[in-house]
Amino acid sequence: MKLKKNKYLKPFKNVYLLIGAVFIVWMLFFDANSWIIHSELNEEIDDLENEKEYYKKEIIKDKKALKELETANGLEKFAREKYYMKYDNEEIYIIEYEDSLKTNADD
Repeated sequence: MKLKKNKYLKPFKNVYLLIGAVFIVWMLFFDANSWIIHSELNEEIDDLENEKEYYKKEIIKDKKALKELETANGLEKFAREKYYMKYDNEEIYIIEYEDSLKTNADD
């Protein structure tokens, strides 16, 4: 009796195809520079670039604030608003609105 030759097993008899398939699987999943690691590194690069843009915007904002603080009027405004400083002959009234007050959840 002759064994029927299966047409599905024919490609697996080709040594070059087998070696190529093993090489592709190895490079995609098991190698130190695999596709999975590359995708994780690309995501990390994207996150770091977004963080870089955020910090660039913050630097620009801080430079504007520093430029404003270099003037006498800007420094006085900052001291009055942030630290409630005043002249000797002045009175300061701090008005807090009801919706800006912190409330307890127990109320």
